[in-house]
Amino acid sequence: MSDTAVILMAYGSPERVDDVPAYYADIRGGRPIAPEHLDDLVSRYRSLGIEESNPLNAITEATRAALEEELAIPVYTGMKHWTPRIADAVDAALADGAERIIGLVLAPHYSRLSIAGYRKLLEDALQDRAQLVFVESWHDDGGFISFLADRVRDTDAHVVFTAHSLPARIIGEGDPYKDQLLETARLVADTAGVEDWSFSFQSESPTGEPWLGPDILDHLDELNSRGVDNVLVCPVGFVSDHLEIRWDIDNEAQDKARELGMQLERIEMPNDDPRFVQALGDIVRGALPAGAA
Repeated sequence: MSDTAVILMAYGSPERVDDVPAYYADIRGGRPIAPEHLDDLVSRYRSLGIEESNPLNAITEATRAALEEELAIPVYTGMKHWTPRIADAVDAALADGAERIIGLVLAPHYSRLSIAGYRKLLEDALQDRAQLVFVESWHDDGGFISFLADRVRDTDAHVVFTAHSLPARIIGEGDPYKDQLLETARLVADTAGVEDWSFSFQSESPTGEPWLGPDILDHLDELNSRGVDNVLVCPVGFVSDHLEIRWDIDNEAQDKARELGMQLERIEMPNDDPRFVQALGDIVRGALPAGAA
């Protein structure tokens, strides 16, 4: 694999609070920014103690470094909405002699609104200067499923699997996102022997259109009405401790649970755990053309 490199892609996160306006503008892509939404995002990052250095980015770097050691080939980080950009990662890989690029997004489930966007950015940057092998989805990867199953095995709590919500219109467009998420949840539950579980979404954006639900805050209301008082959250759509975990689960969902008199915990996220990194390595190796490994 000496001529192969991996571009490990992630959404990106601002390095410091002062970067949040530029980061949010990048996400909005030229669309108008509501001042109250920007202020809310700034306050969330500030509440997590991110002033001059963002530990969330350090997680991605640690995962990249561990995957590079696992594979013994170069691995470059490419961010969708922050630096280093996906295009920067491609240029670096090509400058170092890569002739084949493996594109892997740190998001297990395919959607046209998410993974397809990463692929386009990667293809646009590559411009056919090297062979591209792109991993579209790894939602049912055995190593990933086993890793999560061990996080929920033997719990006495009701397990709530979660993922980032997307606009509900994707269902009518035939997008596989929701089906893949439910398949992951079923596989994890079956592997762990968990029978008491449900699924909800989180992190809906204020766009004025319907999003996939139920939202976890509403779902906690519903579980409480059924007499559930102990919940373990397993965010199958996320693989690291970033804003959607640290704020949406550890703050908002936790506050909601306390309000309802419920006990709420969440699993430890994969981050750069060696078993998770090994699973990522197996995904990359499995994506290689026959005889290339």
